[in-house]
Amino acid sequence: MSAEDRAKATAKNVEGKVQEFVGDVTGNPDQKAEGKAKQVEANVRHSVENVKDDVKRAID
Repeated sequence: MSAEDRAKATAKNVEGKVQEFVGDVTGNPDQKAEGKAKQVEANVRHSVENVKDDVKRAID
């Protein structure tokens, strides 16, 4: 996984956690759900990049 992709996925995860927290504190279920969705997206990005790394290692 490139450092740039890892940083983007991590930033998206943190953004989602913050948004989920704010939604929880303010009682806004839409914002909370959007935060959770961003976290899921970040996890998918990490998984995709991990698969790419595994394939690259297998080829090398």
